[in-house]
Amino acid sequence: MSSAYLQCIEESCQRRQDSKKDTYSCAFCGGALEVKYEFDPFDPEQLRHAWHQRRLSGEPIDRSGVWRFRELIPFIEPGARIISLSEGSTPLVGTRRTGWWAGPVHLTIKHQGNNPTGSFKDLGMTACITRAASRGVRMVACASTGNTSASMAAYAARAGMKALLFVPYRQISAAKLAQALDFGALVIEVGDTFDEAFKLLREIAPELGLYVVNSVNPFRIEGQKTIVAEMMEQRAWRPPDYIVVPGGNLGNASAVGKGLRELKEMGFIEKVPRVVVVQAAGANPFYQMLSTGSPELTPLQNPDTEATAIRIGHPANWKKAQRVLEWTGGFSECVTDEEIFEAKTMLAEDEVGCEPASAATVAGVRKLVRTGKLPWHADIVCVLTGNQLKDTEYI
Repeated sequence: MSSAYLQCIEESCQRRQDSKKDTYSCAFCGGALEVKYEFDPFDPEQLRHAWHQRRLSGEPIDRSGVWRFRELIPFIEPGARIISLSEGSTPLVGTRRTGWWAGPVHLTIKHQGNNPTGSFKDLGMTACITRAASRGVRMVACASTGNTSASMAAYAARAGMKALLFVPYRQISAAKLAQALDFGALVIEVGDTFDEAFKLLREIAPELGLYVVNSVNPFRIEGQKTIVAEMMEQRAWRPPDYIVVPGGNLGNASAVGKGLRELKEMGFIEKVPRVVVVQAAGANPFYQMLSTGSPELTPLQNPDTEATAIRIGHPANWKKAQRVLEWTGGFSECVTDEEIFEAKTMLAEDEVGCEPASAATVAGVRKLVRTGKLPWHADIVCVLTGNQLKDTEYI
């Protein structure tokens, strides 16, 4: 039977941790943790067939685009309760006009806005809340710019847990806040930025016994990484040249990279796509770190962009994301709010709606092609992270 454990990502440490403890940082050096596995022997072709056949199943666990790939996330006991809203199974959409406008490139869209609460966060939340339920947790908490809060509140309600939400004062989309309130979350407005709200949550969580579901929780990444397995299956296991994701707290980039690494090591893919992270120009500490060659990330005190989902000045997962770019040969770019708006408008003309942060990926592709960092006619998948109705005030 496959087994899971936690391990520090710091090269100078890499110590195993007790996976039965609810912790978000290394007990020895304070570094970030990730979930690692000792997998049972398997036949990749048989697993591909099993995953495909589950699409025809009526079982609730098989209707989930996360738990359909459960052999990749064996961190709970067999027979444990799965907290699912039939997340995942999102479309891979061709965008000929947008691809020509951005390149010309062969551009397809993996649209995570088609998830139950309208964002990619549902992939990680089903895994995270399932883990919490197996641990007997009664209250979960997060700091959020919106999407995490809506997702946490929904999955907590399904699990019968209470949800506590910290949001920056008047810095969250009304639509996203309405979702969290509708699902019964207790909302506390605190601080002027996401980073201030998150700092306060991290300080009080141990004292109040809160189970934090932000992407510092390594089990969130486990659910999010299944986007890669679904993407490869939809492409008949032919990887693209590039996978482009927006960069906020950098959990998405971390998850995509972890998924690619495991699929490569397990023999499901031979070629590894290069991962590209696109940040907003007013909230680009990760891009600045990479472009200047700095060994450490310098937080931005007052991040500023209308793409609220990525308005984060101190991304918690920057070390994981940096490791992903190094391993895949990827890189980072930043785009202005005007470039994001132009890309969002172009996507809408191609009948693809999304929230502003999602459109940053397409804006980044256009900019990278024009600067020669992406070749013409490259095979590119852009991950759109949120639904069009997540931020109607922007429209």
